[in-house]
Amino acid sequence: MPNEHGEPYSYTLSGPGDFRRPSAPISTRKVYAAAHVIPLMTADNTPGAPAALDWEATLAYRHELWSYGLGVADAMDTAQRGMGLDYAATRELIQRSAAEAARVVASNNYPALTGRSVRDLLACGVGTDQLDPLSVQAGDLARVTDAYLEMLGLVEESGAKVILMCSRALVRAAESSEDYLNVYGTLLEAATEPVILHWLGEMFDPALAGYWGDTDIETATATFASLVENHAAKIDGVKVSLLDAEHEKYLRARLPQGVRLYTGDDFNYPELIQGDGTRHSDALLGIFAAIYPAASTALQAFDARDGQRARTILDSTRDLGLHIFSAPTFYYKTGIAFLSWLNGHQAGFQMVGGLHAGRSILHLVRTFVLADQAGLLLNPELAAERLKQLLEINGVFSPVPTLTGVA
Repeated sequence: MPNEHGEPYSYTLSGPGDFRRPSAPISTRKVYAAAHVIPLMTADNTPGAPAALDWEATLAYRHELWSYGLGVADAMDTAQRGMGLDYAATRELIQRSAAEAARVVASNNYPALTGRSVRDLLACGVGTDQLDPLSVQAGDLARVTDAYLEMLGLVEESGAKVILMCSRALVRAAESSEDYLNVYGTLLEAATEPVILHWLGEMFDPALAGYWGDTDIETATATFASLVENHAAKIDGVKVSLLDAEHEKYLRARLPQGVRLYTGDDFNYPELIQGDGTRHSDALLGIFAAIYPAASTALQAFDARDGQRARTILDSTRDLGLHIFSAPTFYYKTGIAFLSWLNGHQAGFQMVGGLHAGRSILHLVRTFVLADQAGLLLNPELAAERLKQLLEINGVFSPVPTLTGVA
């Protein structure tokens, strides 16, 4: 393989870790893994093309996560929401995933999900995808609210838990923090079941800069906290993706009793999930879609009151998380799809909207190494063969013929 300088070296795989599916539901932490989507390999998976998904493979990946006792957060940024997954495909994804979750609950085939509900298995993002943000003017709050309410109805009708996502359109429409509070207040009043509030930082989506009405993090946090305090009965939890562990701990301590903090910190999740002995974070993480066997095994250790083992397992995946979510962070989805392909969950390394080109070959090689070191290449022979194919097709170490006699 090529090293960080592009020079060849030999690498011996370590083999898969000692990870096991749980024999009973995970109880001490509430966890959702944000899942990616798998396109049809023969579709026009180029930027701007309508999303055409391989539904069998996409839903099978959700079964894989469920079988390890994890909930699935669907139609989120990990599923390329706002980065290739169009509104029609988003609606279909929510409906299909919810129907599949209902079948899983009815069949009771997974011991890790015994007694769980559809809302436990699946939480889906509610956004404003049907609006072109560029068509939204300052003050267009009614249009944004109506778009939110349309998707809120879709997700609630499906039976999944609602995740109120950040909206690029709302950034353009809102003129003050009060506008955010009014829009979200309307949505929370309309919700029939407690929802998850999602605060996605601009490192994940630059168009969300200044969310909650201010670019100052302390001011924005005060607005967000006031929303939670005033509507606590309608809020299951908050999901914070700012990659700032100290900020998360501060906010976690401020939350009203009964409101969970679902960490979205794909850098610092080991310490945040473990907690400080008084408080801990639950999790709604994109990295969990990549490290789910290790994540599940660590959560089982927490249930068994073996916090040291749980932390050791999570720490063993941290370098992989730091690498996959390195800047530009919004291309982290490429790493998750890459590991899905290496582990045989999809036929080819493609993504909706051509996002498989979002990372360099050297970045992907490093992803391979870190995943192996964490024990997350579950079929090493397949993973090695697929990486070899990727290197060959990209001309790594292939001789370049010298052209002579060309005018």
